[in-house]
Amino acid sequence: MTCAACVRRVEKRLGRLDGVSATVNLATGRARVSHPPGVTADALIDAVRQAGYAAALPAPERPAKSGDPDDPVRRERDRLVVTALLAVPVLVLSMVPALQFRNWQWLCFALAAPVAVWSAWPFHSRALRGLRHGASTMDTLVSLGVAASFSWSAYALFLGGAGEPDMRMAFSLVPDAGHGPAHVYLEAAAGVPLFVLAGRFLEARGRRATGAALRGLARLRVRDVVVREDGAERRIAVEELRVGQHFLVRPGERIATDGVVVEGSSAVDLSLVTGESEPVEVRPGAEVTGGAVNAGGLLVVRATAVGAGTRLARIARMVAEAQAGKARVQRLADSVAGVFVPAVLAVAAVVLGFWTGAGADSQGAVTACVAVLVVACPCALGLATPTALMAATGRGAGAGVLVRGARALETLHGVDTVVLDKTGTLTTGRMHVVRVTARPEGPGEAEVLRLAGGVEQGSEHPVGRAVADHARRVQSGQALPEVREFRATAGRGVSGYADGRRVEVRTPGETLPDALAHALAEAEAAGRTTVEVAVDGVAEAVIEVGDVLRPGSYRAVDRLRRLGVRPVLASGDREAPVRAVAAELRIAETHARCTPEDKAGLVRRLRAEGHRVAVVGDGVNDAAALSVAELGIALGSGTDVAAEAADVTLVRHDIDAVADAVRLARRTRGTIRANLLWAFGYNAVTVPLAAVGLLTPMLAAAAMSASSLLVVGNSLRLRTVRLSGKAQRNGTSADMRRVAGRKP
Repeated sequence: MTCAACVRRVEKRLGRLDGVSATVNLATGRARVSHPPGVTADALIDAVRQAGYAAALPAPERPAKSGDPDDPVRRERDRLVVTALLAVPVLVLSMVPALQFRNWQWLCFALAAPVAVWSAWPFHSRALRGLRHGASTMDTLVSLGVAASFSWSAYALFLGGAGEPDMRMAFSLVPDAGHGPAHVYLEAAAGVPLFVLAGRFLEARGRRATGAALRGLARLRVRDVVVREDGAERRIAVEELRVGQHFLVRPGERIATDGVVVEGSSAVDLSLVTGESEPVEVRPGAEVTGGAVNAGGLLVVRATAVGAGTRLARIARMVAEAQAGKARVQRLADSVAGVFVPAVLAVAAVVLGFWTGAGADSQGAVTACVAVLVVACPCALGLATPTALMAATGRGAGAGVLVRGARALETLHGVDTVVLDKTGTLTTGRMHVVRVTARPEGPGEAEVLRLAGGVEQGSEHPVGRAVADHARRVQSGQALPEVREFRATAGRGVSGYADGRRVEVRTPGETLPDALAHALAEAEAAGRTTVEVAVDGVAEAVIEVGDVLRPGSYRAVDRLRRLGVRPVLASGDREAPVRAVAAELRIAETHARCTPEDKAGLVRRLRAEGHRVAVVGDGVNDAAALSVAELGIALGSGTDVAAEAADVTLVRHDIDAVADAVRLARRTRGTIRANLLWAFGYNAVTVPLAAVGLLTPMLAAAAMSASSLLVVGNSLRLRTVRLSGKAQRNGTSADMRRVAGRKP
């Protein structure tokens, strides 16, 4: 499929089957079909083939390899480069009479011939295929315009007197009345493929990134797993794993599928699945999620869900279904395209018949007909959206904002509710030591922290790493004490000897000095993780570990509120830390312990209440909510899946760029509307002029080229949009490259 007319034809053909309704997405090349049980997949595929297109059931996405000759973007780019090298000299010589030298027309003919045949071959082949099925698309107009222009030019050169060495061709406002040699219209034969291929290349680049969200989810899946049966262990493919089987998860490995722990205890890192930085201690009987990383000891897990029944698979389905949606401006283009192409062909045929019947010579009749076909070529219509998006993306990149498509531009201006993730979005997403409270009569906060940091050097637990890192910072680079007889007890803590003293960093006990007990109560109220530091058996300090707000989070939420947008906090974390963050940011509505499905359900409920909802997140757990929201906004510092499922990606380290994204999206949306208005208005004016004989094909080609240049120029104005926020210079370029590098 290459245009909105193709989409309309496929949807109509599928809709002819009893009980079938279909939505076809041109950008993804996918159709979402609702059908009764009696309609088989083969029947649906046959219906698409009857419309003149190939079809197949969806297959798992695989990233395109660099240099792959089958890469559609590479093919479009190579064809465009060769076409530009051949067509630009033809356009310059044909449209600037002062540059026309002796036999210039023959050089143009030699350059235009491969453009009209090889460069335009995709249009010719698709037009012929559509003709076999009684269909007409934008490719039909392009093919006929190129073929007619080149054929008439060949006739003029060989038989019409235009091949004389000293022939010159100047602009004429009206078609030649038949006096003198016939004109050549090679600039139309070369320019039309050049401009249309440029638009197709931009479209191909956008399509290649469409499946990246699903590929990101696929990368979280495990390929093989070690199962334990009858006391023996063997490695099998994960597809062979069945519900009820026991499988092993060694330290550092990813959990293969959803299950329940039957042996062992460990800290499980759920950050890639739930987005939460705080590890979860699991013991026998605890549920674990496929895709999570085992950060501690050996686990034996009983599988409770496999394949399509896992949480990861459900999230993938949500993303895939949401990507099959269609923007309103695209639906309008689909409707218009259904009648535009046949109408232009009918007008061209009527013009040819009218001028022939009115007694005009064949050159005048053919000239008017070709002018109609050329002037109606959809270059401006095809360039209206992608050029504006490219200009906006380039401007936004300088401010740390990536805008993905027209859907964001259509919906962002009307958003009244923003659902914000907590961990990694409003907070840093990493464990930090928030406060250290030492016993007044003890050795002091600095000394206790130094000893605790020394013992935690040997720990791989995220809390232990946070304590050790904080101790090094406090020590100003000085080495922490060496530890002897280090021991880690799962679910309890670590211990060892440092500077000859026995140091334990453990779960707080029930009996603590008053100062430490008071600090422990405050930490629990704030939802922070706490550890007790005991030296030689005496509780000396309580260390509070937790996530902290990102710099600028308060300003970002306040700017959203002043824009008239209501903030809602939804997180997979516990109630206490969620409420603590909401209180700091003055967010009234909060939702804690949200699973990915809960977040998606919250978005659906808000939309059902009439709100226009945007979601800001950074983790895999946010991907489903980002996809079902009217607008998804992801932090580029988050996971690949969140960034690829979102409509807007913020490559800065904070969400303060959301307000800049709103301003940029509003300006870009207005630019696209102006481009489309010009594209349709241009055809409404120029097609009648060509039909009544007031445009030559050369002037029609010039008008078509000018319309494309005006659209591009209007889009480039977006590069000068002033945004209130400033991109962080340190790291923005690197973040930009990292986010861009995700796309295959």
